Amino acid sequence: MSIALLGVMGMQYYFIRETYHQESQLFDEKVNTSLAKVASEIEKSEVLDFAKVQSKVNRDKYIEEQRKQQQLSEQLKIQQEIDRLRITQQKIYEKFKEADEALKASYPNITPISNWFYETYYNNPQNRRFIQIRLEQEPIVGTSLANTYVIVAASKEVDPVPAKDDSVRYVISEFDVLTGYVNWYRIATLPPKEDPRLNKRIAELVTSLDRIRADLLAESNPVTLFDTVAILSGKKANLVEDLALSVQLANRPLNKRINTKRVHKLIQKELSSREIHAPFNMEIRDHFKLIYQTSDPKTLIEPQKLTRYTTELFKGDIGESRGRLSIYFPNKKNIIAKNISYLLLPTLALFALLVGCFAYTLSIIFRQKKISEMKTDFINNMTHEFKTPVATIMIASESLRDPEIAADNKRVNRLANIIYDENVRLGNHIERVLNIARLEKEDLKIEKTDVYLNSLMDSVLDSMYLQINKANGKLIKELNAKEDLVIGDELHLSNVMFNLVDNAIKYSLTPPEITVRSYNTNDKIILSVSDKGMGMTKEQQEKIFDQFYRIPTGNVHNVKGFGLGLSYVNDIIKRFDGKIIVKSEKDKGTTFEVILPLKKANKN
Repeated sequence: MSIALLGVMGMQYYFIRETYHQESQLFDEKVNTSLAKVASEIEKSEVLDFAKVQSKVNRDKYIEEQRKQQQLSEQLKIQQEIDRLRITQQKIYEKFKEADEALKASYPNITPISNWFYETYYNNPQNRRFIQIRLEQEPIVGTSLANTYVIVAASKEVDPVPAKDDSVRYVISEFDVLTGYVNWYRIATLPPKEDPRLNKRIAELVTSLDRIRADLLAESNPVTLFDTVAILSGKKANLVEDLALSVQLANRPLNKRINTKRVHKLIQKELSSREIHAPFNMEIRDHFKLIYQTSDPKTLIEPQKLTRYTTELFKGDIGESRGRLSIYFPNKKNIIAKNISYLLLPTLALFALLVGCFAYTLSIIFRQKKISEMKTDFINNMTHEFKTPVATIMIASESLRDPEIAADNKRVNRLANIIYDENVRLGNHIERVLNIARLEKEDLKIEKTDVYLNSLMDSVLDSMYLQINKANGKLIKELNAKEDLVIGDELHLSNVMFNLVDNAIKYSLTPPEITVRSYNTNDKIILSVSDKGMGMTKEQQEKIFDQFYRIPTGNVHNVKGFGLGLSYVNDIIKRFDGKIIVKSEKDKGTTFEVILPLKKANKN
């Protein structure tokens, strides 16, 4: 069965994996085809835009003829670079301004210091003691008010240390209102207001731009660049001009050649036409430099682990293609799994059913094997227990047939008592077996009357006193429950207590020391029977209430029984809405707690 199940598992896994791979390949083909179509549409759109630009060029031909393509292109590139650097410089200043305003909003006393002062005094622990921070007031003309200033100076001049960076530094201080002395101060450092390297680069570019403008103004030749190229090549000027404009359009930045919203819609349209309606993320790169990315934080988690689909943009440009359009699906596996769900779900359901049936069959086999072994042990024990009284009765009966013994009344009475005791013993064994059978068939007659458990326990212990003495045992009785009235069957509850005490005697390897307690808690009465016997493992504790189960005692067979006593006890206690708890440690002893509701609690 196991080999067959493993074979089916392997076949199902292979079948599902191959189906998944085929669906994944089909999905990849659809996406790649969609991207190729989108790239073609983008290039067609630029051609149309180029036609519009060309129309405008024809209308403004006089202006375009006055420009010199090469110099103006360089001029435009320089101007764009200047603008970009100025924007970068402005961002640096805005970042500084934001941090500066936040610092001034947080601290009222803030005083700027020079970087050489910071390096000379504060950054040198030996010179830090020369720093003086004081308050000075300057009267406001025409009023009785005065402006208060925080002055940061040095009490002693030392050799200045040059500044190491362009950071902006402040002294943050706090003064005592009454004395005017500074309580504490610290240095706050902000990023530089601007990058001097950017200023230097901007100045260089401005110089170059002025030079190009001067050259353009100096030129007075009405012949355009296109005319010159046409003359040298022997071509028409209009043809050369069209080619130059197409090159100019191709040299534009990629982000100005692509409308990202339009590209996104085109991709959605092409994917939908191929029955792919899943969300996706889009990237556009210019020479592998990222210029656009879908800003969805939920789907941008570890994109490097996802399958990326890429196509080149503007393949018609002269030279290598500059643009790369990429998309990837954060939930690609879910999409493919959904596409094959019509096949996957029934397969998994049937497989789960097969595994469940296999597991259930194995559990039944092992359970039946265990029950069979336990019943075999029960029959062996029962045969042994029945064999002894039967043999004793047979020997006594044969003795009574002897005329010499029959004439002796004392020996006859003694043999008759032996026969009677063995019959009682045999009847008790049979009754215990029948009680369990009646419990299973719900035929056991149980009365529900008022029972006082303390008195009942006293009677049971009195009847077992001889057995405890015979085993040289010790009995500790603490029946302290103030309320012991419950609804139950006196006979069966007596049998329950008898079984618990009898087990405490039987499973004590040394002279038994048994403690019987009763006490109340939460409208319940608890009867506990504790011993210091052989104890049980946790695994044994889970099985002791099963029918026919007996705790193994190794090669020692002095503990008699059928394994039915605790099963009977558990069933009887449950019929009176109670429960039984076992606490035990191996070789340290066992405690059984019988918990029953009090009669008044039942009434409430």
